[in-house]
Amino acid sequence: MHPVDLGDGVRAFFTTGAGGVSPAPWATSDGGGLNLGLNVSDDAARVATNRSLAAERLGAPVAFATQVHGDAVLELGAPERALWAADHPPASAGEGDALVTAERGLGLGVLVADCVPVLLADPEARVVGVAHAGRKGVLAGVVHRVLDALVARGADPARVRAAVGPAVCGRCYEVPGAMRDEVAAVVPETFATTDAGTPGLDLPSGVVAQLAARGVTAIRVERCTLEDPELFSHRRASAAGTTTGRQAGIIALI
Repeated sequence: MHPVDLGDGVRAFFTTGAGGVSPAPWATSDGGGLNLGLNVSDDAARVATNRSLAAERLGAPVAFATQVHGDAVLELGAPERALWAADHPPASAGEGDALVTAERGLGLGVLVADCVPVLLADPEARVVGVAHAGRKGVLAGVVHRVLDALVARGADPARVRAAVGPAVCGRCYEVPGAMRDEVAAVVPETFATTDAGTPGLDLPSGVVAQLAARGVTAIRVERCTLEDPELFSHRRASAAGTTTGRQAGIIALI
């Protein structure tokens, strides 16, 4: 677990691939893997146990969305907290790539295995959010949409604290040249060249720039999912001909 400080009354952290009950290939070490994703062929009962373990570490139930690489924001409140605190919580809060809540004691989770997990909080306005920012999400402006939702609930961008979590870095994220140009035309800070000298995308830098454009300063966790064996990486697993799990960014008002 990698905790981040997003202010008083907020608990936030990024999980790693360890500390759960899933076996290989949904584990990053000899111990059990903390795979939190349901769409990677892991046993649903194991994923439910892993999600319970993450909720125990947070001290609150954690809601997850069905992520589709878009910009839709789901707003959760007291009814959703009751659902996710039940003995058999739902698998998903709905289809979307961002979640916001002003409900104390309801965790929000964003699942990743190379894409950028973003956690946001305004401790004074008592509202938090998460966003899943992959290439398509960065292009669609999912970070802007979740900020809009926070502001609509009283947040001030000047007070918002953000954390940009582990993701594949620009040195490793190789893409076709035309794809790099398409994304960089919208978010110039994503333009990158890999260590191999090929076109690349630096999505974490792009997200940091999008936040900065709204007046939000972000903590950036400098860990590359492809390079770090303690983290799940879809690209690393695909290159090896296997599957992998999903880690998460998790936040709650406490």
